[in-house]
Amino acid sequence: MDKQWNVKVYISEEGDNTRARAVLDTPETHEVTGTGVARRNPIDRPVAEIGDELAASRALEDLAVRLHDVASDDIVQFSGPAEAQGR
Repeated sequence: MDKQWNVKVYISEEGDNTRARAVLDTPETHEVTGTGVARRNPIDRPVAEIGDELAASRALEDLAVRLHDVASDDIVQFSGPAEAQGR
């Protein structure tokens, strides 16, 4: 059986700052969120796509770290024989 997980990336721009939020919502892990920020140097040309790409990539990277933390916590909680954990 295949599973599909979807990530939504929300991007907002305010002046020279771009913020992104990457949200993974699964039945197993509930919601895990990562955030990222990009700031344009005032001397650079204003190319919104670059800020979007950087902020989104940083949000996805943060999401990956947070999802890894969730998996690590689950490993600690569920590792070892089931009898030893009161199941």
